[in-house]
Amino acid sequence: MTEMLDFDAGRQRAARRRAQGVISDFDPSRLALARRLAGQRRTVLAQAAGVTPAAITQYEKGQSRPTLPVVEAMADALSVVPDFFRAGHPVAALDTSGAHFRSLRSTSALERDKALAFAELTLAVLEAVERYVELPPVALPDLAVSPELRLAEVAELARQARTALGVGAGPVSHVVRLLESHGVVVVQLDDATRRVDAFSHQQGTRPLVLLNPHKGDKARSRFDAAHELGHLLMHHDTEPGSRVVEEQAHAFAAEFLAPADQITDELPRRLDWTTLHALKKRWGLSLKALLVRGHHLDVFGESTYKRGLRQLSSWGLPEPGPLGPPEGPILLPRAVALLEEDEDAIGRLAAETGLPAATVMRVLDAAGSETERPVLSLRR
Repeated sequence: MTEMLDFDAGRQRAARRRAQGVISDFDPSRLALARRLAGQRRTVLAQAAGVTPAAITQYEKGQSRPTLPVVEAMADALSVVPDFFRAGHPVAALDTSGAHFRSLRSTSALERDKALAFAELTLAVLEAVERYVELPPVALPDLAVSPELRLAEVAELARQARTALGVGAGPVSHVVRLLESHGVVVVQLDDATRRVDAFSHQQGTRPLVLLNPHKGDKARSRFDAAHELGHLLMHHDTEPGSRVVEEQAHAFAAEFLAPADQITDELPRRLDWTTLHALKKRWGLSLKALLVRGHHLDVFGESTYKRGLRQLSSWGLPEPGPLGPPEGPILLPRAVALLEEDEDAIGRLAAETGLPAATVMRVLDAAGSETERPVLSLRR
């Protein structure tokens, strides 16, 4: 009798779902993407949609389909249109184990997942762009990295990278532009993901670097970009997030931006802030990075180094002597501008990806807006 009642109750629930209009082409992965992009837990979304957290889990796993009212409620809670959840344009998920985040301890798993979801959107738009526009081929050097890489070996790898990427003597003029010219896609994290620091990922056809522009610091953006380049070149199969891995990427960035054999003789032998400010402008490094570099190269002794750090701390942030706005990417916006010479690029990309035009614009706005243009061509 109980089994019969349960069976009848199940039929009644199914009838109610049919009456309410279950979405037949619902894509579970799109719901998961939208929820992660909004930085919402399943419990919060369930409350907004009037269902249980278990139901949200079942929707995301494809074990059941939501009714139209639930879809509309979820779309409203996640700030997307209901059509965002429709099947037909899958967005590839990025493996969280392959993401090199700069700040694992200072950001939550939810915030990192939110940033990864934004990266997935970026790659979806990029894939659509590349059907029409030829972007620079990926041309990163294949360095001979030891499986048991030691910190002492990193400087030589950075010097090899400078040579392979065509960097001559002196400062790197524009780190982000250098990455883009060698096929790396660089995107700035938008306001919704501003708590996450820079990170990189190498899943898919192109390496991806995401920078945080909200610090408003050119020196920091250059160091962040060089740090992520270090991950891309040295840490293909390395578990991300460890102190050792981050120290190696830091050491790579320092040598890549300011090679020891070039900057050592330029550093003052005492705390000469006038000279350090001049070096900050010349090399595009922060005063703090110059102090750390000088200490690492035994130019500054321990007491001089600590005195310099105390002085910087007393000045606070931002450091004195701003260098201007952060370095920004231009590759994707230029590609879209090239598309627009033919027709409505945003509409075309929205149709190709199945993303709302506003979502495509969100990605492109974060991809940069500087006016200098790389040479690109339409596919014929």
